[in-house]
Amino acid sequence: MSKYLSRVYTFLVFLFLYAPIAVLIFFSFNNSRYRGQWDGFSLRWYIELLDDRIIVQAFYNTITIAILTTIVATVLGTIAAIGLSNIKGVKKKVIMNLNYMPVVSPDILIGISLMILFIFSNIRLGYVSLLLAHITFCTPYVILSVLPKITQLNKYLFEAALDLGATPWQAIRKVILPQIMPGIFTGGLLAFTLSLDDFVVSFFTTGSGINTLPIAIYSMAKRGINPKINAVSTILFVVVLVLLIIVNKRTNTEKKEEGVN
Repeated sequence: MSKYLSRVYTFLVFLFLYAPIAVLIFFSFNNSRYRGQWDGFSLRWYIELLDDRIIVQAFYNTITIAILTTIVATVLGTIAAIGLSNIKGVKKKVIMNLNYMPVVSPDILIGISLMILFIFSNIRLGYVSLLLAHITFCTPYVILSVLPKITQLNKYLFEAALDLGATPWQAIRKVILPQIMPGIFTGGLLAFTLSLDDFVVSFFTTGSGINTLPIAIYSMAKRGINPKINAVSTILFVVVLVLLIIVNKRTNTEKKEEGVN
């Protein structure tokens, strides 16, 4: 009986969470402009998205910022994780606690603090400030994804590569990086996902004329219900869902490989 009730509660929780998303996706294919009226299946609102200059520009900004953020945050996070693996004791604990701060801090706090920093540093709010902000809050997640992989390595692996004639750079590129690549891949996907759907930090660190999809959706929603909001929200949901499935599948594969080893 307890198992049956727990399953019912679980079903109700997931129904409460995903029913609004299901309704949103369903009405994104509605030919009618009105949400309460079904006028047949149609891709009308998806087609109209292509003619909306604001949405297209916001989509371009979102994708380019997400890609650049992923590349820079992954490189910085990997380098930082390798450096942290060689630090011991109190220094490592202090640095790790500093790394946890952006992860556990509210997004609004990060957004306001970065906005004040950019203004104080005379950095004009716009595309560059938005990119720097995304790199800032995504890098700690990459570090947390890569560092466990490094700690699992044999601590004498790097020295063994040097003894066999490799230079320090060759040892890192040909020995260390291939071993920690699953963590790097997971961290990169996580950074891309976080950058793609961020709203709060982007809202405070962007300038006039520079929008991302979440900000564009927010602006459209303030002017009333627009069926194109359903279409663009559905696209965002599908993209994030696919990325999360890839990350989870990758994580499960790594756990199975670790179990075999």
